[in-house]
Amino acid sequence: MARYAAEGNRVMVVTCTGGERGDILNPAMDKPGVLENISEIRKKEMATAMEVLGTEHRWLGYEDSGLPQGDPLPPLPAGCFALEDLDKVTRDLVAVIREFQPHVIITYDENGGYPHPDHIKVHEASMQAWEKAGDADYEPEAGAPWKPLKLYYTHGFIRQRMQMFHDLLIAEGKPSPYTPMLERWQANQADIMARVTTQVPSAQYFEQRDAALRAHATQIDPAGAFFGTPVEVQQELWPTEEFELAKTRVKTSIPEDDLFAGITPDAE
Repeated sequence: MARYAAEGNRVMVVTCTGGERGDILNPAMDKPGVLENISEIRKKEMATAMEVLGTEHRWLGYEDSGLPQGDPLPPLPAGCFALEDLDKVTRDLVAVIREFQPHVIITYDENGGYPHPDHIKVHEASMQAWEKAGDADYEPEAGAPWKPLKLYYTHGFIRQRMQMFHDLLIAEGKPSPYTPMLERWQANQADIMARVTTQVPSAQYFEQRDAALRAHATQIDPAGAFFGTPVEVQQELWPTEEFELAKTRVKTSIPEDDLFAGITPDAE
């Protein structure tokens, strides 16, 4: 996002919930007054992150579902985003798409990146909105029809990338913050890299990416795995971010190195 914004494109992040049921994952933020005011704090965190990235932002205003824990999992709370009517969420998202008129949409895959119920709901609404936004007969009061040209799933957690950085730290005799994540991957055996179609060179924007992550201080521990490998090492060894082309209305060639590959003025 930082790269495309810096290149002069308009970029918008749509956030469906306010994170009201989110956990405090940074020990430094686990202090009186934070959890009680988590919604307002997360609004400020998001505003800071968007400023760092140079992007626009829109809240949809739904209520966070939280991440259910336990076996069996407890029921989702009444009124939460994951239980909202899918058609209603789709209408809200279509209205934003028609107003903003994006050529490219990035969303979660069918597993939500990881199986958070709100992430999965975002996936479902995104796929419906992709189909409906350009349909003139669908909800005409939501704006003039607009057909996005490409839709991607974001794949930010690549096992091979994490393994490379883990092995490097071990070889240097240092502790690795990646160990718990790799252990979970070994149990799951999911190979997301096999689904990747598009690797976008983004190395010069990694500093901005990290600054935007740190802005979400209630969720991001600066001593955690996100920052376990120095930026300059990442820039040298893995200078891309990974995506999966899930839907397209233009011709392109796989593999890609640009989310706008195949999009020309006459393709609009």
